Amino acid sequence: MPVLVMKFGGTSVATLDRIKRAAKRVGVEVSKGYDVIVIVSAMSGETNKLVGFVEETSPLFDAREYDAVVSSGENVTAGLMALTLQEMDVPARSWQGWQVPVKTTSAHSSARIEDIPPENITRKFGEGMRVAVVAGFQGISPEGRITTLGRGGSDTTAVAFAAAFGAERCDIYTDVDGVYTTDPRICDKARKLDRIAFEEMLELASLGAKVLQTRSVELAMRYKVKLRVLSSFEEQSDDAGTLVCDEEDIMESNVVAGVAYSRDEAKMTLVSVADRPGIAAAIFTPLSEAGVNVDMIVQNISEEGRTDMTFSCPTNQVPRAEKAMIDAKARGDINFHDIVADTAVAKVSVVGIGMRSHTGVAAKMFQVLAKEGINIKVITTSEIKISVLIDRKYMELAVQALHDAFELEKAS
Repeated sequence: MPVLVMKFGGTSVATLDRIKRAAKRVGVEVSKGYDVIVIVSAMSGETNKLVGFVEETSPLFDAREYDAVVSSGENVTAGLMALTLQEMDVPARSWQGWQVPVKTTSAHSSARIEDIPPENITRKFGEGMRVAVVAGFQGISPEGRITTLGRGGSDTTAVAFAAAFGAERCDIYTDVDGVYTTDPRICDKARKLDRIAFEEMLELASLGAKVLQTRSVELAMRYKVKLRVLSSFEEQSDDAGTLVCDEEDIMESNVVAGVAYSRDEAKMTLVSVADRPGIAAAIFTPLSEAGVNVDMIVQNISEEGRTDMTFSCPTNQVPRAEKAMIDAKARGDINFHDIVADTAVAKVSVVGIGMRSHTGVAAKMFQVLAKEGINIKVITTSEIKISVLIDRKYMELAVQALHDAFELEKAS
């Protein structure tokens, strides 16, 4: 029988009533003739509670035991979902990551999936099981220890299973009814997209859109897994939600597909750094080793052999970045006069595959921001996106103005 993967996020399984509602959706797909693999997250709020228990018990915790604790939330949901399906007379059983097995690296709390052998689940399908309810977010290391995949890891689990089993489609059920041109909470003209290209979704996810985890979109793009994002709380039709697919599967699209934003950004500047070969490596190597996620980078014009180096990173990584730079200066690896952190900035981006073949998007974006009196601090571009760093107080205004300017409320 064809295989369908269905993933239910934390809000979709937050209560027993919601688990029943999700189970009914699974039952509908079983009645259509699918063998279904259901990936479940922990019940809403459960993972945060478990993380709190770990941090209160052991501030400098063993990451292996951290994974053992925080992965338990998904185990509970998987068991409850399987029991609910059984009550509906749907042959189902739960699977923990190690039982599948979901083979991962040993990087506890941020492991990556390396392999999902399909034999165990396929054999059970052959014996009459119709639904495999798999605990998302978790796997097993080469050493036989439980691992977790990081926040949003259940999305990645779902896509990886769809790839491993050659699933017809991977449906991601969440608390929104699809992918929008921007956040509807900020812009009331935001429009739900029927389809969006993998590359556009990858950029939007990495730039702040919270609908899908970035790694899940990367996997879907690599293995050509058709992803559908839809709501757990609304009646479904065959064309519900948003389909994330190949660019070739989209007939026409707007030049700009969406506007993304990231509120928790910081701009850091090393003032008066020696301008010499290797200085960029001397700065960004210790930042990388300290686990600082550097995004935008700008180097000023050199004057008298000195230059300023500016980069952005998440606000909560500023202390780590400052320490890495001060330690590098103390070792004599770099020399700078000062380090300045601005933690009141935000990143706003426009994304669209149509930008490859249309000129003037950057000019239009900058004109719109100038008209609103918004100063741009840093600019970065790629083939299908333009990002700017601006004062955080102007973030919502910028998103609304750009959404209006590119007429994203209108379908192509």
